[in-house]
Amino acid sequence: MLLKPKKKIAMENQTKKKSSDMVNYPTHYRSHPSGVEVIEITEHLNFCLGNAVKYILRADHKGSHLQDLKKAQWYISREIRRLQENTPDRTEF
Repeated sequence: MLLKPKKKIAMENQTKKKSSDMVNYPTHYRSHPSGVEVIEITEHLNFCLGNAVKYILRADHKGSHLQDLKKAQWYISREIRRLQENTPDRTEF
């Protein structure tokens, strides 16, 4: 009988745990082909931009693709308004 090394068993158990844990490892936040979990990106952004990225990356993996993109648009619009209100020259593009 061939025994698996303990490290390999631990990694397999962690993978199983991640694949079924909707609180700590939801699949719709790990579905990007890069394998990057959304929080690994969003934790480096402010709230509005982080949420916009979250909705873009999970679009079509949880609920409605269009709804997620509209939510991302809402957060981007809010961030634009915030920047415009806090920028003295308020130059429009």
